[in-house]
Amino acid sequence: MRFRHRAAAGFATLLLPLSGMVALAPPAQAATSATATYAKTQDWGSGFEGKWTVKNTGTTTINAWTIEWDFPAGTKVTSAWDATVTNSGDHWTAKNLGWNGTLAPGASVSFGFNGSGTGSPSGCKLNGGSCDGGSVPGDEAPSAPGTPTASNVTDTSVKLSWSAATDDKGIKNYDVLRDGAKVATVTGTTYTDTGLSKGTDYSYAVQARDTADQTGPVSGAVKVRTTGQTEEPPPTGDKINLGYFTEWGVYGRNYHVKDLVTSGSAAKITHINYAFGNVVNGQCKLDDAYAATDKAYTADQSVSGQADAWDQPLRGNFNQLRQLKAKYPHIKVLYSFGGWTYSGGFGQAAQNPVAFAKSCKAVVEDPRWADVFDGIDIDWEYPNACGLTCDTSGPAAFRTLSQALRAEFGDDYLVTAAITADGSDGGKIDAADYGGAAQYLDWYNVMTYDYFGAWDKTGPTNPHSPLTSFDGIPKEGFNSAAAIAKLKAKGVPAKKLLLGIGFYGRGWTGVTQSAPGGTATGAAPGTYEAGIEDYKVLKTACPVTGTFAGTAYAHCGNNWWSYDTPATINGKMAWAKNQGLGGAFFWEFSGDTANGELVSAIHSGLN
Repeated sequence: MRFRHRAAAGFATLLLPLSGMVALAPPAQAATSATATYAKTQDWGSGFEGKWTVKNTGTTTINAWTIEWDFPAGTKVTSAWDATVTNSGDHWTAKNLGWNGTLAPGASVSFGFNGSGTGSPSGCKLNGGSCDGGSVPGDEAPSAPGTPTASNVTDTSVKLSWSAATDDKGIKNYDVLRDGAKVATVTGTTYTDTGLSKGTDYSYAVQARDTADQTGPVSGAVKVRTTGQTEEPPPTGDKINLGYFTEWGVYGRNYHVKDLVTSGSAAKITHINYAFGNVVNGQCKLDDAYAATDKAYTADQSVSGQADAWDQPLRGNFNQLRQLKAKYPHIKVLYSFGGWTYSGGFGQAAQNPVAFAKSCKAVVEDPRWADVFDGIDIDWEYPNACGLTCDTSGPAAFRTLSQALRAEFGDDYLVTAAITADGSDGGKIDAADYGGAAQYLDWYNVMTYDYFGAWDKTGPTNPHSPLTSFDGIPKEGFNSAAAIAKLKAKGVPAKKLLLGIGFYGRGWTGVTQSAPGGTATGAAPGTYEAGIEDYKVLKTACPVTGTFAGTAYAHCGNNWWSYDTPATINGKMAWAKNQGLGGAFFWEFSGDTANGELVSAIHSGLN
């Protein structure tokens, strides 16, 4: 994708010395030493955000941790993440979750919470010992139970069974997790879940708790689909209608997974690419953990209509996508890595593609969210060419990387790639072996947009997403038809090509000529960045003047914009079907109107 904005989730952190950070009772026999420190990361007067950090300062691994502290009367925790937080009056206790209890020597882990009141914690204890670096007792957390198996599946119920976990002090009980939220606690190794919806996908896992009330790792997840017909029919036809959902959109854009439901878009799409995972040191990495896995949603904000619990193992976008898939079982979700900002890591990944592929699968199949993703998308901008950075890994690198991904993920996962649409002679399509790589990939998202824009400050003013060439085009091959033709000529099957649609416009200012090809003085003002604006804004702020090369343009005042509309999308979809393409994709959901009119146009145009 050409542009990548990313709002930071974090806040400036001021580490505060914690008064009274001494043990209230002498520690038990030491297993190692550790510290627990407190930081107030945000303060809005009547409330605040706090963070505890546990660091293993010893030489022995810590297998579980519990922090205790006292708040003065009137101060309390209202919600928390990455720990189970409980209280007895003004005495508060935080225990690790199943996935963050183990700390190797030198390692640290943090959890956060929102609070009300103005007080500060005191009387800190870590595993019953000192918080300031003294020795702390240790205890083995339970092992992970076996992955549940499902039986006796009906329209409204399913029976689950699993193999027992082990623990040095014995297992007390098991939490049963449905779609990441606890639905039951049982003492045995079976449970029958009832009250389910027919024809709906669910994901189940279990987590053990020992007699010391420590929780262990979450088991693997099993996917279950109840019998009967779902109330939401999948889109008709066999064409793909894929949209990108941006991780950072939950911040300034205030766009959330539930908006796919309220806009009507969820019933009309077939796939979602979740953007973006990072590529660091040749490895796939989770990028913004807060947005992806921690952000808590209230009942009215969530897809399911149920508020996130403070102790559930998964929240954030991933949990909302899980709920979306339960409501719309036809939707497949892929985890997209790279993008304009994060493509610099692919060159190193290409040096060891097998290790890269393994790292990607480890992220996609993390047991906390393995059921959410149906595949992986690689957005490398650009192999053996220049984007934000320049890559010199050679023309075969992309094919080799694609082959490694397919070998690692197998045939049960979708493996796709977003690729350049530069159809010029000797351009970016010619720089890599896209034809050879196609055998390993399910399809290509061909980025047929951002051909022209206000990075050329003086113009000429031409559409950023032309379907066809036109007289006076600044660079031959910079149009959708040329890109698709070149990829076909390289041996890529038409059904493996998706036409790209931008849900935004690109524009110039200082323009006096309404027709395309005029001069300009710079980029038109935009909400988030000069020279770019969402369709939902442009449709009324700068209505269409005419169409050109298969897309729309608009001249209003001194500004000139090009963007796609439902009418031009309908024409592009007719062209895509005539070419035998596999469908279309778009960047990205939040640029559409509240009633999803661009998604609807792609849907109706393809089917």
